[in-house]
Amino acid sequence: MKVCITEKPSVAKDIANILGATVRRDGYFEGAGYCVTWTYGHLCTLKEPQDYTDSWRTWTLSLLPMLPPRFGIKLIDDKGIKKQFSVIEDLIRQAEEVINCGDAGQEGELIQRWVMQKAKCDKVVKRLWISSLTDESIKEGFDHLRPQSDFDSLYYAGLSRAIGDWILGMNATRLYTLKYGQGGNVLSIGRVQTPTLALIVNRQKEISNFVPEDYWDIRTIYRNTIFNATKGRYKSEDDAKAVFETIKDSLLKIKSVDSKRGKEAPPRLFDLTSLQVECNKKFGFSAEETLRYIQSLYEKKATTYPRVDTTYLSDDIYPKIGGIMQAMVPYASLTSPVLSKKIPKSKKVFDNSKVTDHHAIIPTNVQPQTVPMTVEEKKVYDIIAKRFIAAFYPDCEFSSTTVLAEVNDVEFKATGKQILFPGWRDVYAKEKKSEEEQPVSEADNESMPQFIIGEEGPHEPSLLKKATQPPKLYTEGTLLKAMETAGRSVEDEELREAMKENGIGRPSTRAAIIEILFKRKYIRKEKKNLMATSAGMALIDTIKEDLLKSAKLTGLWENKLRKIERNEYDASLFIEELKGMVGNIVYNVMHDSSNTSIVIEKNEDKRKETSTQGKNTSRKRSKQKMVNDLSEIACPLCGKGHLLKGNMAYGCSEFKNGCVLRLPFIEYSAELTPNDLARLIKKNFKTTKK
Repeated sequence: MKVCITEKPSVAKDIANILGATVRRDGYFEGAGYCVTWTYGHLCTLKEPQDYTDSWRTWTLSLLPMLPPRFGIKLIDDKGIKKQFSVIEDLIRQAEEVINCGDAGQEGELIQRWVMQKAKCDKVVKRLWISSLTDESIKEGFDHLRPQSDFDSLYYAGLSRAIGDWILGMNATRLYTLKYGQGGNVLSIGRVQTPTLALIVNRQKEISNFVPEDYWDIRTIYRNTIFNATKGRYKSEDDAKAVFETIKDSLLKIKSVDSKRGKEAPPRLFDLTSLQVECNKKFGFSAEETLRYIQSLYEKKATTYPRVDTTYLSDDIYPKIGGIMQAMVPYASLTSPVLSKKIPKSKKVFDNSKVTDHHAIIPTNVQPQTVPMTVEEKKVYDIIAKRFIAAFYPDCEFSSTTVLAEVNDVEFKATGKQILFPGWRDVYAKEKKSEEEQPVSEADNESMPQFIIGEEGPHEPSLLKKATQPPKLYTEGTLLKAMETAGRSVEDEELREAMKENGIGRPSTRAAIIEILFKRKYIRKEKKNLMATSAGMALIDTIKEDLLKSAKLTGLWENKLRKIERNEYDASLFIEELKGMVGNIVYNVMHDSSNTSIVIEKNEDKRKETSTQGKNTSRKRSKQKMVNDLSEIACPLCGKGHLLKGNMAYGCSEFKNGCVLRLPFIEYSAELTPNDLARLIKKNFKTTKK
C-alpha cells in the first residue's frame, strides 16, 4: 500500500479521485492500492521553552538567553489534530511507500517532514512536486515522482527559518517584556515583524519631521502645449519674478525638435508580492485577503501555485500556452490575436535560470466560466488573466518628442509621447485609468502639434508657487514592496528582481507578518494608510540594536536562508550566528540603565478602516494638532465653510453661498495629506488672516 499525505482534505479528495482511491474512511481515502490522507496545515510545532526545562516556564531575565542544545518538535495540543495524526501514524506504519503531497514550497515541505518525523516514518518517501491542481498536472506529477532527498535543502532552509525565529522571538520577546513592558502586556519581537514595524515607524517620523520648503516654477503654454523652464525650481521668489518679468511680454521661439521612436514591453507576469500590491492598489484588498483569494483559485484549479517569488515561466510551459488560452473562453476576443499566429517566446517571459521551484502565477487550462468564483476571486482572476494574455502581445510602440524653446535667453522644454502602435495596451483598452495604460511620464503632453525650428509667437507664462512634499505613508501595497526590497525604493523591474534575495520575509509570509503587527497593536489603519500606534513607535525607539530592526540586515539573513535552499550555505552556521547575536542583545539590554517603559493601549487596535471625520487625535506633529480630514480645515477665505476636494482644485463648502475660494492642484497638490494641506494653507494665508 502507498500512503499519500496532502496538506488539506480538499487536495486529498482531488488526488484520491485521480488515483482511484474512492472509498471514504475516517481520516483518509482508500482504493487502487493507495491511501490518501491529509494534515490541516501544521500538525506539529517546535517545542516551547517549558518543554525543555521547568525553569524556563518562568519569565526571568537571569535565565536568558534560552538556547536548547537540540531543538525538538511536538504535536499541537488540539483534539482534532491529535486524532488526524493518529490516522497518519497508523497508515505510515502499514505503508510500503509514502508519498509527500504537501504544498510544493518551503513551508509545505516543513509541515510534511515534521509529521513524518513525529510518526517515526522509516519507509521509502517520494515527493509529488506540481505547480497546479488540475487533473493533468496531478497525473503528470505522479508519473514523475521524485526522491524526497531531492528536497532536503528546502527542508533545512525551512527548519533553519523556524529555529531562527524561535531563538530570536522567544528570547527577545521575554527580554523586552521583562525589561520595558508595563501593565502585563507582552512586547512581541520577531526576526521579520520588528524590522517591518521599523519601516512604518521611520516613514512616520520622516513625515512628522518634514518641513515644507517653498519653491517657484515657471512654465508657459504655447500652441496648447506646456513648456517648463529648464532651470527647474527657483528657491527665491524674487529670482523667479525677475525671470518672469523678462519673458511675459516677449515671443517664444522654437530652437530644436527631436523625435525618437521607442518600445515598451508588456508588464511582467505576477509573483505573489506584485499580485498583492496590484490588488491593494486596484481593489483595496489587504495582503492577507489577496493571498486567501489566490489560494482559493489555486485549490479550485483556476490558477497555478501562488506562493511564488518569480515573474518568469520555465521553457517547458511554452507548449502549453496555446491550450491555456483556448480554455480562456470569456477572453476569446483578447486571445484570438495571439492564437492566430505563432505564439512568441521571449526571454522576458521564459527563463529557466529565473525559475527554481515554481513559475509565475498564470491561469490553468481549466475554463474559468466552469469554476465557481466569488466576486473578489473573479477580480483577482481577471487581472491575472489579462496580465498573462498581455505578455504574448507585441510591444507598445511610441514616439517621444522633445522640443526646446527660448524666451529672452530663458530656455524652456516640452516633451510629448504619442502611441504609434498600442500592442499589449489593447488588452487594457476598455479599462479606465488602468496603471498599464498610463503615459510613461506624467510630465508628457499626450499630444503635440508639429513644431518648426525657428517659428515664434506669443505664449501664456505663469509663475507657480509650490512646496516640497513629504513622503507618503505606507499602504499595504507599498509596504509589501518595501519588504521585498529591504526598505529601498525601487521602481525598475530588473533591479527589483535582483534584490528579491535580500528582501525581508517570504512572499508566503509577508501578509501574515502585517496581520501580526495589527494583532500586537503596533500598527493601525487610517483609510488605506498604515500608521504605527504609540506602542509601536515606543518599541522601535527603545530597541537600540540595529540587528533587530534593520530591514537591510534582516534581508541579509533572508539571503542566507535562500542560499541554504541551494546548498550554498550551512544551516548550522546560520543558527550559530543567531545564537551569538541573541547573546549580545541580551547583554546589551540587561545593561541598559534607562527607565524606559512601553504601554500598549487597548483602544489602539484598529484593524478595520475607520473614518476619522470630526475626530481630533492626540498625536502631535511639529507641535500642531494632526488634521485627518478636509472637513477639519476651515476655509481661509470666508471662515464659515470647510474645504472640499474637486476634480481640479480644492474649494469651500460654502461655494453655493458665494465663497469663491479655489486652490488649484497645480499649486496645492491633490496628493497632499489633510494635515500637510492645513499647514500649507496656514502658511500661505497668514497675511490674509491678519
